[in-house]
Amino acid sequence: MGQSFEVDYGNNTFIKDGQPFRYVSGSIHYARVHPEYWRDRLQKIYSSGLNAIQMYVPWNLHEPYPGEYNFEGCADMLQFLKLVNDTGLLVILRPGPYMCSEWDLGGLPAWLLKYENISLRTSDPKFLIPATRWMKILLSMVEPFLYRNGGPIIMVQIENEYGSYPACDHSYMKYLHQLSISVLGSDVVYFTTDGPTKQMLTCGMTEGTLATIDFRAVENATAHFELLRTFQSSGPLVNSEFYTGWLDHWGEPHQTLSSSVFTESLDSLLGIGANVNMYMFEGGTNFAYWTGGNYKNDNYRPQCSSHDYDAPLSEAGDPTDKYFAIRNVISKYLPIPAGPVPPPTPKSSYGPFHMQFYGSVLDLLPRLTPTGPHESLYPVTMETLNQYHGFMLYRTTIPLPGSDKALLNCTGIRDRGYVMVNGISQGILERIKEPQINISYNPGDTLDILVENQGHINYGIGMYDPKGIVGNVTLNGTLLTDWSMYPLNISNVLPEIMNDSQMKSERPRTPTVNVPSFYYSPVTLDPNNDTFLDPMGWSKGQAFLNDFNLGRYWPTKGPQITVYIPGPVISRDRGNIVIMFELERAGETIQLLDKPIIDGPT
Repeated sequence: MGQSFEVDYGNNTFIKDGQPFRYVSGSIHYARVHPEYWRDRLQKIYSSGLNAIQMYVPWNLHEPYPGEYNFEGCADMLQFLKLVNDTGLLVILRPGPYMCSEWDLGGLPAWLLKYENISLRTSDPKFLIPATRWMKILLSMVEPFLYRNGGPIIMVQIENEYGSYPACDHSYMKYLHQLSISVLGSDVVYFTTDGPTKQMLTCGMTEGTLATIDFRAVENATAHFELLRTFQSSGPLVNSEFYTGWLDHWGEPHQTLSSSVFTESLDSLLGIGANVNMYMFEGGTNFAYWTGGNYKNDNYRPQCSSHDYDAPLSEAGDPTDKYFAIRNVISKYLPIPAGPVPPPTPKSSYGPFHMQFYGSVLDLLPRLTPTGPHESLYPVTMETLNQYHGFMLYRTTIPLPGSDKALLNCTGIRDRGYVMVNGISQGILERIKEPQINISYNPGDTLDILVENQGHINYGIGMYDPKGIVGNVTLNGTLLTDWSMYPLNISNVLPEIMNDSQMKSERPRTPTVNVPSFYYSPVTLDPNNDTFLDPMGWSKGQAFLNDFNLGRYWPTKGPQITVYIPGPVISRDRGNIVIMFELERAGETIQLLDKPIIDGPT
């Protein structure tokens, strides 16, 4: 007889291979952990006493452009599933197409935003046709990993917290359920996850699936499960996102949750027989441009690159005091694997290192955009030009009489614009604040606005969030036209900087010190050890080790100060180069630390 997993609604439990079963799991996202560390993290999860992990699948990571697929490196989902199975853990799969998770556009590919008036996460064909194509590919790939086939996947989620989305499109949820059945079969345990309110459960549940809820440790679990019972009278009780901490936004204090508060609530949940998934068990890192943003009350709140989450395993995968406290609670209900917990990864500190100026964004523009600009009477969005992350430069010639103080207004800035006139910095346009500044210029001067996409909104009503300049730009009330737009491909210049980094003489720092520019320093690092880039003294930008995009830094805003550098990205066979694309004001030196600083001042 083969393996089986099902729901026994009569006895309010799961049945695994004919026996009652309760899972205690933790969330880990493969895209937020370097692939060479996947096994280490999974072993630490297993050693904690958990019997399962929960994982999302980010559509935009795997289909960066329509019809072009990526399943290599940090996107090698099947290798991750194999390692989970080898470790002896089960999988609760959340395939999307939407995942939220503080990830850019909640995992939806930004190329969807090219379709005007698209209704995301609904039955709108502009969304549903590409989503269906993707889901068929994804579900077909994971089908061999279902538990019945000898794999680790015991449950599959339909959409994600759909009750929190205002569309409340029941036909869309039903369609996704039927689509999943058509590929995976009807004998899979399908489930939904929603917040514990009447509205969320009304819009998020779909017939034929197990309804689960999510809530924090400080909330009333009894009341929440009683509400769930008014919607679903029987079945196992599940908290699918039992929060071990919380996410961080730039400019807001680092979020923490005490071990004692969390473990007391965990003990209570396990004591009543509930199934629990701890979100997150390791938060990991939003490398490159993968951070998202929240939007509420007309306020855009971009999220930090560190996704530490105050989780039981730190951003660098180290067991914390919270980890061992959770392990002690679990030991009351499940057997703890024999043997010691795998140790923390080793860390090293280095420096300081003097950062050398390489060139401004204007100096390097021909290499950053080798195909040249796109011309348009009015500004167009980044997505229109297939620029789904990072930066785009908007340029025009000022046709007005000169002025020492003219008001530049750009209400459609998404999200942050670095303004230059003839290569001289004028200030910053910000989506969060009033998007206007005063500039000085002469007639015929060149106006450049380098626009930074700080992360597409990943939750709620504002998810249709095109980036770049999405409206008109005026100067003292006069509409500016005839724009040239340069989508920047930073990966074009990283090899150039690496190859030129052995130059004996440093290029002089000119007034471009306040213009977005590239800086670099050769560094000698131990590839067996992790480290943390400390950019104190710098302002804001993007950090790289060699050609690996480490993520955003913004020490002037906080709370995250350091940027995590996992050991596997350190080159073993050639020199290593730290490269910084500094957007505001450059510092002089950097240091590499053996411990993170993610609770800095804000």
